[in-house]
Amino acid sequence: MTSHKTAQTMKPATAAKKLGVYLEATPAEFQEGVVSRTEFNALQADPPEWLRELRRNGPHPRPVVAAKLGVSISGLARGGVTEALTTEQIDALKQEDPEWLRQERTTQAEVRKEAVRIKKKHAARAARAEDAQS
Repeated sequence: MTSHKTAQTMKPATAAKKLGVYLEATPAEFQEGVVSRTEFNALQADPPEWLRELRRNGPHPRPVVAAKLGVSISGLARGGVTEALTTEQIDALKQEDPEWLRQERTTQAEVRKEAVRIKKKHAARAARAEDAQS
């Protein structure tokens, strides 16, 4: 018996998410087909012009918008941002620096500090447990 290897494929939405682009802004042929692992790797290694343009100018999906603004996806929603934004719109928001954005950045900074504190606490606990076993 011989086993036939089938090419691993992913839906366009999955590929777009992994590529960090907004699916609705991709070309129709990308949206309508499936993406093989080989095609996906080729897109990452040598992105076509449409992919470079989307990554550079958007519209960007919410996770990318959140990262560019330094807030969480939930923070975007609380700020009323529910749609994809272009790089120009993101830059305008940064310049405008509305109150909700300042508040969400502060919240995000506190969350990161707390995560570091907890990580250090767990590391210290693990080190004590290791010392006790020695």
